[in-house]
Amino acid sequence: MASGTRSSKAREMPPGVWEYALEHCTEPDPLLDELAALTAARFPARAGMVAGPEVGALLGLLTAFGGVRRAIEVGTFTGYSSLCIARALPPDGNLLCCDVSEEWTSVAREFWARDGVEDRIELRIAPAVETICALPQQPVFELAFVDADKAGYPAYFDALLPRMRRGGLIVFDNTLRGGRVLDPAGSDEGTLVIASFNATLARDHRVQVVMLPVSDGLTLARVA
Repeated sequence: MASGTRSSKAREMPPGVWEYALEHCTEPDPLLDELAALTAARFPARAGMVAGPEVGALLGLLTAFGGVRRAIEVGTFTGYSSLCIARALPPDGNLLCCDVSEEWTSVAREFWARDGVEDRIELRIAPAVETICALPQQPVFELAFVDADKAGYPAYFDALLPRMRRGGLIVFDNTLRGGRVLDPAGSDEGTLVIASFNATLARDHRVQVVMLPVSDGLTLARVA
């Protein structure tokens, strides 16, 4: 179907539908609520970096539904999304978390321990591309979640792809950039890169791509 003829029932949705949808999702448990509140209090200028509860819930569902045993996260911050993924892993599952901040991830470590999933998580403090490229080029991961600096998304994708199993999912957060991708001219570097990345990824025959209007845009790329 030509791109100009594509249609979606989402265009028919009246205002308020997204709020209604959020109200009818399973609510985060008290520990996740505490983590979000603590992050907002301790890092107020960075509070928007926490994955939304709907993103966390979807990551948990994808992890459980896909029977994921090996996962990787690029950009951990204070640990909200990693906690959601780790909870959904089997007891012998593993999540490799990549971040550059000991300060942010010290909060994550605390909450992983409190939830009893710290034995499923390995944290590496270093630029994520360096961490990923130091791994063997073997397809071992079934799920990857990317929520780090937006200018780095193309490099993260290139580094992750040969390390993903066939049928594995790479999930990219913030791919709508508050709607600025619709007209990225004059936007910040991150938005310009994401707009270009979105277009390139949609044409990449190595993956099957669906962009969801969840939170600030969530793109799922399934490795073909």
